[in-house]
Amino acid sequence: MTAYVVYDVDIHDIALYQDYMAEVKPAIEAIGGRYLARGGDHKVIEGDWEPNRMVLLEFPSMDAALSFYDCDPYQRTKEIRMKSSTARIILVEGM
Repeated sequence: MTAYVVYDVDIHDIALYQDYMAEVKPAIEAIGGRYLARGGDHKVIEGDWEPNRMVLLEFPSMDAALSFYDCDPYQRTKEIRMKSSTARIILVEGM
């Protein structure tokens, strides 16, 4: 069953974050994931959530999504993300 990873990111160092963006894509693709949305315009239509930069990833399964999050290449790039931004991340199983 497909799984989605949703990131709400606040970027504090755009130059360093761009390094993260360049390095993370191969790690996503190696596990069979792909971007569905990456920082596009968004609009809150209900509630008080005020996301900044939204990123939506699709993976073939929850296991694949967790494999991406735990894999060595992502752990290295995750350090860059954590130095350049803060994020809220959720994993959602699809239908």
